[in-house]
Amino acid sequence: MRFQTLATFIAGAMLSIAAPAFAADVPAAASIEDCEPGGSCAHPLPVKVVIVSLFEIGKDEGDVAGEFQLWKARRGLTQRIPFPQSFHDLYYNPETQVLGVVTGIGTARSTAAIMALGLDQRFDLTQSYWLVAGIAGIDPEDASIGSVAWARYVVDGDLAHEIDAREIPADWKTGYFPRQTKGPNDMTGKADPSGGEVYTINPTLEKWAFDLTKDIELPDSPAIATERARFVDYPHAQEPPFVLEGDTLSAMTFWHGEKLTDWANGWVRYWSGGKGEFVTSAMEDTGVMQSMTYLDAIGRADRDRVLVVRAGSNFTMPPPGVDAATYLLRENEGYAGLEAAVENLYTVGSKVVDELLGNWDRYKDATP
Repeated sequence: MRFQTLATFIAGAMLSIAAPAFAADVPAAASIEDCEPGGSCAHPLPVKVVIVSLFEIGKDEGDVAGEFQLWKARRGLTQRIPFPQSFHDLYYNPETQVLGVVTGIGTARSTAAIMALGLDQRFDLTQSYWLVAGIAGIDPEDASIGSVAWARYVVDGDLAHEIDAREIPADWKTGYFPRQTKGPNDMTGKADPSGGEVYTINPTLEKWAFDLTKDIELPDSPAIATERARFVDYPHAQEPPFVLEGDTLSAMTFWHGEKLTDWANGWVRYWSGGKGEFVTSAMEDTGVMQSMTYLDAIGRADRDRVLVVRAGSNFTMPPPGVDAATYLLRENEGYAGLEAAVENLYTVGSKVVDELLGNWDRYKDATP
């Protein structure tokens, strides 16, 4: 009896000693919920593609769709991940490893959101591709509403000098001009991109995305056909929606009109060294690119894996015979091409996402 008790005691002791070693070899399944936002995380979620939306109109589902709704619903972004250090919670698909982020409107929020995400140790973003996909104003000289443009250059329209239009010299056509120049007539010098006024998208990646999507037939609708028919002097504005290459200008001010569209064209030409073509007006993309530049420098993300695509929800200027103020105020009641823009944005962007996910073994270690 005493022998059996001693043997049982020894066996129990040996089991208790072995148990921790066995548990260490086979840990319990870890979950991202175990990691605090902004804290360390031993098991970050792998992310293949980050969908960067800039705003949503109302709810994330079930009402009028802004930039994020279609991605959330159609891409199965059902896992909600708290993101208190930014504007909007994150959504993730564990099977496809696609992550959705909504930055909020403007360069301030987009910069903060992308930097916060890039530094969040809950996510492994080292091989992620980033698709910045949003609506925009579109230049009727280049395309119609509903059209989708891949950017080669992202240009900032806020970093500048300005004097009031009522005080500009007689030979100046604008009171708004680049820093390090002597006025709007001094635009022949070589622009210095180091100040954050211009970012170049990886040209090989952009060309790959454009070639992959350029032949997609985008749907037309009576509503956008009626609107574009008013632009009688602009052949490209009267075409049904199509996919093109065209550069985007980011500015915190929602500007509008023929004169400012002329300014935007000159501004993009100057900062791109004559290589760029202004097509879309937006608010957030230079903020995204600035954060990606910094994150790339510390190995948290790859700046060469960023794509920027914008779809025209409205024109940047009024049709002939309509003044800028009237047209702008009318557009603020609802963009004529909003529905077409978000649908076409998803259609074109999804072609790229599907290709990346379907051939991940090819793209995970090297960009196209």
